[in-house]
Amino acid sequence: MAGESKRLTEAEVAVRRQRRLEAMNLQVIEGNPLSAEDIAMFEMFEREAWPDERCRAYVLARVKALAN
Repeated sequence: MAGESKRLTEAEVAVRRQRRLEAMNLQVIEGNPLSAEDIAMFEMFEREAWPDERCRAYVLARVKALAN
């Protein structure tokens, strides 16, 4: 997969985690909370320090698999 060798720094992961938590709170306020599966996926991205390209490819692959 493209971009597999590039990993985010700890600082980049920390920023993304903070943004995710803020976004999750906003989703709750809007009455559209993330599912446990969605939260687990974003936590995996952070844990594995995946760059945007790899996260995007993962999500697109899941969407395509669900469409079939």
